[in-house]
Formats: sequence, C-alpha cells, structure tokens
Amino acid sequence: MRKALFPALMVAALAALSGCEEAPEPPSSRPSTPIVAPPSVEPSEESLAYARYYAGVQQRLLTQGLLRTDGGGPDTPIVARNLVANFERIALYSEYAISGGRFVAQQTPAELRRWERPIRLQAHFGGSVPEDMRDEDRAELARYADRLARITGHSIRAVGSGGNFHVLYLNRDEQRAAEPLLRRIMPNISDATIREITSLPRHEFCAVYSISNADAPNVYVSAIAFIRTEHPDLQRRSCVHEEVAQGLGLPNDSPTARPSIFNDDEEFALLTTHDEMLLSMLYNPRLSPGMTPDEARPILQELADGLVGGPS
Repeated sequence: MRKALFPALMVAALAALSGCEEAPEPPSSRPSTPIVAPPSVEPSEESLAYARYYAGVQQRLLTQGLLRTDGGGPDTPIVARNLVANFERIALYSEYAISGGRFVAQQTPAELRRWERPIRLQAHFGGSVPEDMRDEDRAELARYADRLARITGHSIRAVGSGGNFHVLYLNRDEQRAAEPLLRRIMPNISDATIREITSLPRHEFCAVYSISNADAPNVYVSAIAFIRTEHPDLQRRSCVHEEVAQGLGLPNDSPTARPSIFNDDEEFALLTTHDEMLLSMLYNPRLSPGMTPDEARPILQELADGLVGGPS
C-alpha cells in the first residue's frame, strides 16, 4: 500500500539532477518548518475524506491482527540463508523505474546503494499541522534517527535546518501545492519528481525519493520522504519507519521477507529485528556502493551467519 521511488536508479533520465548536487544553504537561511499553506486554511473535503479513509484502513488492519509493533517473536524465526535472500531482493532490486518520464512499477536488478556522507533528517510541515503534532513528529523522527545511527554505525541525526534528507508532513491540499517547497529545499529537483510527489494518489500511503549524482550513481546525496498527515498515529509512524529506512538504501519490498516492514502485507508497522539486521549489513564496511549481487553474496552470508549465531 506504500511505495518507495528512487530516481537515482535512472539518473541519466533525470537531466535536472544528473551531475548536480545542490550546495546547502547556510542553516540560518533555511527555515526549519517551511509552510506551504497558511495555518488558518481549513482542510478541504478531499483531505477530510482522506483522513476518514486512512482511519478506516488502520482500524481494519488492526482488527486483522496486522500492523504489529513487537518487532517479531517466536513465530518469526530469522534464518541466515533467508536473511541473505531477503537482503538481495530488498537492497539489490528496485521497485520502480522511469518510463516515458513517469515512475512505473518494475522490479529491476540494481547495484548496492547507500549514503556515504552523514545523513541529516529535517522535518518540514504544512500549515495544517498543529504545533503539538509537529512536536510529536519531530521527537519521533529524532528517536528514529538515533536508533538508525546505532544500527548502522553511520552518522544519522535529526536537525532543525540544513538537512539533506527531508521529511515532508503534508495533507492532500498541501501536497498539491508543494512545488515551491520542493524547489526551495532541493533546487535541482526534476520536474518528474515534483509531478510524482504532488500527484501521488490516495492508495499510495507515502513515498521516498533518494537522489545521487551522475558521477556516483550508487551513492545517495539527498532524499525526500512524503508523509501524509491524514494518517492516524500508528500508520503515520509506520510510514516514517518504512520510507526513511528505504531511503537509506533498501528500496524494494519482498513478499517473503518476515518479520519485516519491507513487505506489502502490512503485518508489521515498525522496523523489526530482521530489518535492523538488513540495515546493519547494508552499512557494514565490508560492503561498498556499486557491488553486484555476485560480489556481495559471500560477504552477506558471513555477515548473516554472524548476526543469527551461525549458518542456518
């Protein structure tokens, strides 16, 4: 029900981004909470309908025993060979590709991708988001950044300004009007990416767009995650967990990954023990951006054996 879109996989097709890395503005010149609609604007009937729809979706999933928050348990054993297979499918395939200037669902083999520079997560809010909700979202993002840093050993933290991984909290009305915000936080963003973000349909719960340069297409330098504010609390957190983690270099989903948020069955809402292992493997110094599955597989097997306590 959610998707992650990665323009970096087709850098040559995105002329506006190819070979260009935006120079960060001084922190003082970039507001920590850009507004795309005045706070006094009431949500449209469409936005209210979205909120009702997502509330119903969350309730149905919970009633079915889905959206688990336990991270996995005795019913979800993690086996080394499965961990390797899941890593390959999630980290070394892409869920979307560009065709005719549009993002289309297409499983595509890919090389290993991740960040090499420090990651700075910055929240941006539409005017419809009340201050108390902003505080909650900032706190959740900061906690998650700290957790991801511990898991990966990579420098990841939340910041109030000067970020390179932008997390946008917008309702449907603000989504439609987000082009000025998008161009402000990422001046070299492509028209194709703007179209995708501003027109993402209701059945797509949230999305992430990770971007690289043409001279290093497997190294991410910036990202934008879009989180709908019409989501109720758990689904909103779930979107943050999945999209930020996918934006680190796990762009695909797999129907066999369990326990995992990288599975469209929605069984788990939040990052699991299995997913922590995938991230730990992804940022292990023995791996490097650009590796093919054949190059990475022997290392992945050794890493997986170590994480689960031996071959299995």
